[in-house]
Amino acid sequence: MTALAAFPRGGTRRIVYLGTPELAVAPLDALLAAGVEVALVVTRPDVRRGRGSATTPSPVKARALARGIPVTSDVHDVLGLADAGPIAGVVVAFGERIPDEVLARVPMLNLHFSLLPRWRGAAPVERAILAGDAETGACVMSVVPEMDAGPVHASARTAIGPGDTTESLRSRLLALGVPLLVAAVRDGVGEGEPQRGAPVHAAKIRAADLRLDWSRPAVELARVVRVGGAYATLPSGARLGVRSASAGAVDAAMRDAAPGTLGVGTVDGGDAILVRVGDGVLALREVQPEGRGAMDAGAWWRGARLAPGDRLG
Repeated sequence: MTALAAFPRGGTRRIVYLGTPELAVAPLDALLAAGVEVALVVTRPDVRRGRGSATTPSPVKARALARGIPVTSDVHDVLGLADAGPIAGVVVAFGERIPDEVLARVPMLNLHFSLLPRWRGAAPVERAILAGDAETGACVMSVVPEMDAGPVHASARTAIGPGDTTESLRSRLLALGVPLLVAAVRDGVGEGEPQRGAPVHAAKIRAADLRLDWSRPAVELARVVRVGGAYATLPSGARLGVRSASAGAVDAAMRDAAPGTLGVGTVDGGDAILVRVGDGVLALREVQPEGRGAMDAGAWWRGARLAPGDRLG
């Protein structure tokens, strides 16, 4: 069955929904509000948190159960619905590969947060920020066996601002993409446009991607901070999370300092805690010491028992 058959003009309103994180809750709500029948939700298995045996459902599972929708973590359960009649699928941040035998019988649309074929894969929003892209977007595409390679049925663009974080950019992309997805399911789609250009892979973000390498340029390090989860290590070996920071030019006092050297100076007319980096300084705005909550960098500095000239790892 082709995507056109699955989503004919004015066509099917009976779908399965495949999604897992909080990001995928709003599209599910929007489809239900539009009158789409969600016959089944497929999501990742519950996860164990902490030292106990209790498990936590995914945000999508929690919302589906609250709405009275059956839930499974086995994608093959979709085939049982296909045996009973026409069914199509909608995928948003599911987090697992959909087996070929399922795609052969259940055509699916995916809401993906990039301008394909750039940033196919698990972390398109984060990779766009890290790369310094000027813009990104949201695409509704058909799901095919090759990852994020299907024809595109609708798309929208947005600029990436210098202050955009993963959270702010995702929020904007949801606002752009959800109406496109609802329209595609409600009104139907045609064959779509093949993706053109060289694919770029959006690999999953790992801890090594978020460790601040002070030898790199300040603007690149500021992008890492904007992605979320950036960190360095204190002279004691404890971890220091960096939640907000900005790039600045190096002054005479720190010009000869080694990368990672701490100092106090002025950036944008205000006092700042500075770290010497490859081509300037990174001004720390908000940090999170290991085992503590987030705090203003100045307040952290006053209680950290550090001195200008100490170095972060």
